[in-house]
Amino acid sequence: MAKHKIGTQDDFPRGQAKACTVAGIDLAVYALSNGYYATQAKCTHLMGPLAQGKIIDDRLIQCPRHHARFDIRTGEVVDWANFPPGIQVLNLVRKEKALKTFPVSVEEGALYVEI
Repeated sequence: MAKHKIGTQDDFPRGQAKACTVAGIDLAVYALSNGYYATQAKCTHLMGPLAQGKIIDDRLIQCPRHHARFDIRTGEVVDWANFPPGIQVLNLVRKEKALKTFPVSVEEGALYVEI
């Protein structure tokens, strides 16, 4: 894995997610109260933009499209897509799939992600 600078702590306000591209990989970077985390940028259900999603309880990201929820720290599925009503039919072919996660570190105020 290679370490890539993605910005400074000031670039990532607490409680928010931000999209960025590192080494050709699209990421969503989350600034939580207990640290910084990165996942793939697109939801594994139907590729919704996770950086535009809602952070819940300082640990979950909810996809803005179909409300699938993932643990930001591990990428694990917490709730699969359930909105709008009827989307569950599609879930028969779009099985639950965790997000890829990437380690984030802070060094002298700069954020780095390992790809």
